[in-house]
Amino acid sequence: MASLDIDRVATDTDLKAFIDFPWEVYRRDKYWVPHLVSDRREFFDRQKNAFFQHGRAEYFLARRNDEVVGRVAALINDLHNEFHHERIGFFGAFEVLQDAEAAAALLRTASDWVYSEGMTAIRGPATFSSNDEWGLLVDGYESTPTILTTYNPPYYASYIEQAGFQKEMDLYAYDIPAAKVRPEAFPPKLVRIAERLRARPDVLVRPFNMRAFWDDAERMKQIYNTAWSKNWGFVPLTDDEFDKIAKELRYVVDPDVAFFVERHGEPVGFSVSLPDLNQVLRLAYPNPRTPEWITMVKALWHWKIRPKITAVRTFTMGMQESSRLTGLDALLYYETGRMSNAKGYLRGEISWLLETNTMINPFVKGLGAEKCKTWRVYQRDLSDQNSNR
Repeated sequence: MASLDIDRVATDTDLKAFIDFPWEVYRRDKYWVPHLVSDRREFFDRQKNAFFQHGRAEYFLARRNDEVVGRVAALINDLHNEFHHERIGFFGAFEVLQDAEAAAALLRTASDWVYSEGMTAIRGPATFSSNDEWGLLVDGYESTPTILTTYNPPYYASYIEQAGFQKEMDLYAYDIPAAKVRPEAFPPKLVRIAERLRARPDVLVRPFNMRAFWDDAERMKQIYNTAWSKNWGFVPLTDDEFDKIAKELRYVVDPDVAFFVERHGEPVGFSVSLPDLNQVLRLAYPNPRTPEWITMVKALWHWKIRPKITAVRTFTMGMQESSRLTGLDALLYYETGRMSNAKGYLRGEISWLLETNTMINPFVKGLGAEKCKTWRVYQRDLSDQNSNR
């Protein structure tokens, strides 16, 4: 086997190779859904991604005879460390051919860089935080990933574990088939709670107001950053990070399955489900050399003209702590199911949920949902990093 080199991404040509490399890994994978190249360019651009206002990163390529065989990013999220009082770094954007030596070298390089920055542990995959792309798929490979979820080959897990990483947390996805989305299939207890709350004059469930989108986006941000603040791995979104997410969601959200719940006229919770655009991107995007306008026209055709989207993903929810255990979260699930059925969606995915969420996981199972995927976040202590070099 040709000698292996690990190079820091230093030029625009290197960055293009870094962005394009996944096409080599997945070119025979019938489930993978590629990102738009323009999106990846902006995502990894230090001048455009708001992560770099409070974080830093280095990108690395593994090459044999000048052919790229792997890549990885090493990251420091200063906001995470400030919020959690930790000194931890991350690895992300990890992709590699079936090359154990290259995988080990890439993960060692990421660990070395994180250690050199004064960190005591490294966690991942995370690109760039729990608000972006989070976790390695370790169960549920034989289905197309839903919108804004990660996907990878099965062999990645063994490479990461062989590099000394251990499980830190699992994240679950639950599938709800069409038979369970019909109102007559809802659990009777859920229906009773939801209907009782809907009848109360101080409670209102309403869809997102697309005409006042940015006002509702601001309400959502305030609830999100407080409701999620005690969750493992959570990092509060900055204004610029949230604005970027909201700008993207504005063009894909279906307001019929995105809700606020209000008490006494004030929003206390929200739920956002997204049409699974991966179903049309997979049909529209054959390779990175296809002009992106052609991809977008094809995607629009499959989305709007001859609809191929049959699923939604419940992407995020948040409830103020004072309103938890009041049934309002059940009301949001009820409305999501009721409207998903009315819009003709045939299945739903709820993802992701922390394995330690002992309140929501049993509730979701009670809806008739079945766990369909697991993502894993790994961690490695760096106290022995010098001896491992």
